[in-house]
Amino acid sequence: MTFDATDSVTLKIWDRSALHHTLDSAVSELSARHNTTTCRVAVTCSGPNTFTLSLRGEGKALVSA
Repeated sequence: MTFDATDSVTLKIWDRSALHHTLDSAVSELSARHNTTTCRVAVTCSGPNTFTLSLRGEGKALVSA
């Protein structure tokens, strides 16, 4: 998966069986592109079958479980 994005990307995923794999790949690609950890990538559901991945800023606190 390749995409040109500065700090976010929006994906429309129609195939529910590929949902987790697609999101995992996109998170890995975005974090690698910005040379950061995957925990800095936020995934939000922004519509039906639509997900937005974005980088959290350095100053924002990371939530730990």
